[in-house]
Amino acid sequence: MFLGNQLINMDAKGRVAIPTRTRELLNDVCAGNIVLTAHTQDRCLLMYPKPQWDEILPKIEALPTFNKTARKAKLLMIGYASEFELDEGGRILIPPTLRDYAGLEKKVMLIGQGKNLELWGEEQFFERLDSESDDAMPEEMMSLSF
Repeated sequence: MFLGNQLINMDAKGRVAIPTRTRELLNDVCAGNIVLTAHTQDRCLLMYPKPQWDEILPKIEALPTFNKTARKAKLLMIGYASEFELDEGGRILIPPTLRDYAGLEKKVMLIGQGKNLELWGEEQFFERLDSESDDAMPEEMMSLSF
């Protein structure tokens, strides 16, 4: 389970070193094999352990092609998907297309989301947290108690 957030640096070539705690979990879960792709609603990247990606890919592929929203989701998630293996230093090289999509610069936030992670530009992440949502609260959240 991927939890918490960590601020990490990206070098000029687009490499990020995954923090030790997360790297160890990724090595346990997927031997360091991950997939990075575009988020469909936010300008950030989704990071999936390869086995998790292998489970959701058929669901994405099964989305209808004549529905504009579903088509966009397929274009983003499959079209931007890139497979990686963490190097000896626990680093990955994020391709320019993914860096541009998410607006990633030097400071990057790595956010745990349970079964996967998200990579955000530091400024974009805090702007997103501060932004007002026009979406109504889902029914499923109405019954939650913390």
